[in-house]
Amino acid sequence: MYTRLQYISQGKTVQEQTENIQSALDAGCRWIQLRFKNAKNNELSDLAVQVKKICSSCRATFILNDHVDIAKMSDADGVHLGLSDTSISDARSILGENKIIGGTANTISDVLMRISEKCDYIGLGPFRFTPTKEKLSPILGLERIAQIMKEVLSGERQIPVYAIGGITPDDVAAIMETGVFGVAVSGALTNHSNKKDLIQNFNLLLNE
Repeated sequence: MYTRLQYISQGKTVQEQTENIQSALDAGCRWIQLRFKNAKNNELSDLAVQVKKICSSCRATFILNDHVDIAKMSDADGVHLGLSDTSISDARSILGENKIIGGTANTISDVLMRISEKCDYIGLGPFRFTPTKEKLSPILGLERIAQIMKEVLSGERQIPVYAIGGITPDDVAAIMETGVFGVAVSGALTNHSNKKDLIQNFNLLLNE
């Protein structure tokens, strides 16, 4: 179920979002997180239903950023929750035990909290500066991610951790050495002229 590469969608309109998600799927990405911050509620609801359909047809995992109610309505495979979003326990009670609930983390205390909340996976970042997010948490870099992962891997409960934030294929080998499970990308994929080559490159490096 868990792929080592996640795509976090971009697009200022429903059409841009749909095109970017479809082209990521066509290029071989099998984990889509729909992130559409400036959408109106009905726009997001309609788009979520559509994305669920296209992800299902590609046998891809569909995660919705935030909006637990829309995730339930659209039968998304799960949600990804930021530190100031709905709590993990509330999301779990709404979505049930079979859905995936991911959570953002920026510090070791965030990570430990997410583990205690019984998150299914963690998005740890930002690795470096990225223009994708408006309110960026403090940048971690390789050294800090390595320190956090050392503590995670020595703990009792193991959890898939995805590094996120401005990651390129050149970063993958060093990032994977820290013990993360995979990476989440957004702009790198959205803006790439040959998405198929990029995804093949990422998957090759991530699965070495």
